[in-house]
Amino acid sequence: MSQATIEHSFQAINPATGEILPGEFIETSLEQITDYGHRSAAAFAEYRNVSGLKKAEFLEQIALEIEALGDALLERAQAETALPLPRLTGERGRTTGQLRLFASYVREGSWVDARIDPALPERQPLPRPDLRQMLRPLGPVGIFGASNFPLAFSVAGGDTASALAAGCTVVVKAHPAHPGTSELVAEAIRTAVQKCNLPEDTFLCIQGRTNETGQALVNHPAIKAIGFTGSFRGGKAIFDAAARRPEPIPVYAEMGSTNPVFFLPQILKEQGAALALAYVASTTLGTGQFCTNPGLSIVTASEATEQFKAQAQQAITQVKPTSMLTKAIREAFHQGISHLTSHGDVQVLGESDATEGYALARPVLLTSTAKALLANPAVAEEVFGPSSIIVQADNPEEMLALAQSLEGHLTATVYGTEEELLQYGDLLAILEQKAGRVIINAFPTGVEVSHAMHHGGPFPATTDARSTSVGTNAIRRFARPVCYQGFPQALLPEELKDTNPLSIWRLWDGVTQK
Repeated sequence: MSQATIEHSFQAINPATGEILPGEFIETSLEQITDYGHRSAAAFAEYRNVSGLKKAEFLEQIALEIEALGDALLERAQAETALPLPRLTGERGRTTGQLRLFASYVREGSWVDARIDPALPERQPLPRPDLRQMLRPLGPVGIFGASNFPLAFSVAGGDTASALAAGCTVVVKAHPAHPGTSELVAEAIRTAVQKCNLPEDTFLCIQGRTNETGQALVNHPAIKAIGFTGSFRGGKAIFDAAARRPEPIPVYAEMGSTNPVFFLPQILKEQGAALALAYVASTTLGTGQFCTNPGLSIVTASEATEQFKAQAQQAITQVKPTSMLTKAIREAFHQGISHLTSHGDVQVLGESDATEGYALARPVLLTSTAKALLANPAVAEEVFGPSSIIVQADNPEEMLALAQSLEGHLTATVYGTEEELLQYGDLLAILEQKAGRVIINAFPTGVEVSHAMHHGGPFPATTDARSTSVGTNAIRRFARPVCYQGFPQALLPEELKDTNPLSIWRLWDGVTQK
């Protein structure tokens, strides 16, 4: 290995111990990224026309190859992330499950939203031409792996699955915190490409720790869209870079949020103790490293609220510190807490005992007032990790004002009795404008992978409130409508032919039918 190669290699670190893990990974050069972009574009020319049936077989084969990695994948992921094996086992199931969900979706085929307006040559005063429209793949897509989900939002995660399902080729930027896990999954996808006799460069993976590596992918002229899950700073930088390109491209960045939870008075009076325990459990689940972590809760002043806060304070002290994904993330967490508590109106309500460790984080609950948040929106800023802030309003009117002041979030939750929920219709109406998913009487951690799930929200939670990174609607991010006018039947895609050979649902002259 040359000195130049050594200088551009890196190794993973076990965040639980600080140990350097075996295996060296080479930073993909800018020249290689340029080459990968062109190769991905060449593969797209063929892959874009692969049938839904063959794409389904490909996605299912990826799932099989990931499962074939067995315990080696889970053990490497645990070493690189400090996440427990049961969590990683479940995440592997979610990853293969969403691959199979997209496989069934493209096999059925109606997702292309075929619309046919047959010609009306006798129409007066002007005839109507034959018009047929469907969704077609955008082109090569750049995907950025997430730190907090080394499988489900990473190399073969939902972004990759939906892009491949749409007919796009993919270039993944592996997350540098878990390069070994990423390489194992990338090899599984490459094996599936070969077994399905698809173009060799249908899928490509780059490694790297520098911002320049990611920016080179974003700026490559062959890349037609970006999928990203991570911090606001990282997502906004990618979004801005993509907008500055000679040909701007869409960036679907999911950048997290504080996911406000509103506790109404009567339910706190009836169920406060149980809700306090569940709230702390949700806040600290996975060391708080979920994008749906309930980082902000809103209550109104009452005796039940004081009891709820006392019970939550007691519960947080019983939570043992656990390792975060990297030491840098742990340091950012501590800095975030220090920043919040530098505001005079934010105090520590309770925290777990201090414990030394390479990347250990102490769970903490903070408290403040609605007046403080309304005067200084920074009080509600996300701190990625096991923390949450309880904000107390003086009355329901102040609670509504606080809701109205919120920025965009992935989720918003309301806990209330049936009678209360009917009384707080104004609150629900406000939250519908503030979040992509509005939840009644359940904490936001846990995102079902299904057709109806929406995992997105208004800015700054995402860069496009119309898009989702979870669920089958994610496929639409990587496709665009194309209208075919006056085409003879022989030249039309199968989805648009009169005979409907694929037997999919289509909008025929304004009526949905097969």
